[in-house]
Amino acid sequence: MTELIPGIRVAVRALIERDGHVLVQHKVYDNGSERYTLPGGAPDLGETLEQGLRRECFEELGTTVEIDGLYHVADYFKPRDTDPPTKRQQVEIVFRCHVPQGYEAGNGPHPDKHQKDVLWINVSELSHKCFIPRGLSAVIGQSIPDEPEKLVDSPPVYLGLID
Repeated sequence: MTELIPGIRVAVRALIERDGHVLVQHKVYDNGSERYTLPGGAPDLGETLEQGLRRECFEELGTTVEIDGLYHVADYFKPRDTDPPTKRQQVEIVFRCHVPQGYEAGNGPHPDKHQKDVLWINVSELSHKCFIPRGLSAVIGQSIPDEPEKLVDSPPVYLGLID
């Protein structure tokens, strides 16, 4: 059984969509594995969720973001690369955001430790990538189809537990 680390981490994420593509961080780890995540992270002590998200996005993406509204909240038990294996409980708070029209995807001044680059990924490709958390890629794919005329109702704001 995997041990659960004490404490709950709050993570704010930016869902930035443009023309059927989602802006993601591409991360490469020492063992060669790759992962894709939405930009964002933990707010610093004293920061609001929005302030933390704007700071994290500037550090990782090198641009300002405008926050359009809350998209989803979910519980996530994030596996940690420890020996023995552990997990950390995390609350994922995802906001719909947008970047300036001329923004070209690229690393910001303080990218995450394993961040290789920032990419626009077609929504239909998210489920084929190692997207973390996995359960969020399906939700994004359902609510932002690659053909705008196929828009569907958004799932509930609170998603419960995702993997």
